[in-house]
Amino acid sequence: MELLIIRHGQSEADLLGVHEGRADFALTKLGELQANTMGAYVAKHLPPDIILASPLLRAKGTAEILQKFVGCNLLIETDLMEFNNGVLAGLSKEVARVKYPLPLAGRPLHIPIEQGESELEFRFRAERIFHKIIQDYQGYNRVAIVSHGGFISQFIKAFLKQPNESEFGFATSDTGLHLLEIKEKARIIRFLNKQEHLKGEID
Repeated sequence: MELLIIRHGQSEADLLGVHEGRADFALTKLGELQANTMGAYVAKHLPPDIILASPLLRAKGTAEILQKFVGCNLLIETDLMEFNNGVLAGLSKEVARVKYPLPLAGRPLHIPIEQGESELEFRFRAERIFHKIIQDYQGYNRVAIVSHGGFISQFIKAFLKQPNESEFGFATSDTGLHLLEIKEKARIIRFLNKQEHLKGEID
């Protein structure tokens, strides 16, 4: 079983200087172009048997564009949403620094941001959907998952069985691709954050 993990394209929040998280911004025109270029590449080189996506507009929009190219079913999974950043969602980063400053030592892992979730809850959510996917979709050869940068990092940690307090993270650029493989006795990373599809297509 292969898991093709895909980050959404550029969203409107990227241009506004705001905290995104659960704020529901759509793709920009560039984001749509990135998603179309990615969709054509994936259809040719890594076509999935099914697509799972976050319901947030930027991820759902990217997944719908991918679906046009590959023609398989698209299902929405709410657990694939980005970190629930509560009161910060949609707030400008400058205002957030003043109104909701981080504690000097950082926020403890078990304490949620106001109206949001804690880092531990975020990690557990990634663990939960990871295990659900490998159980419920094990009959598929390749499953595409369209989600968000922060969530993808947590999902890869779950794949690697990293501890909750792991200091490692995994960056994902716009429409970046990660390919993970699960075998009977091994979990294999084929590649991380691949953006070959954008080279020469988008400057």
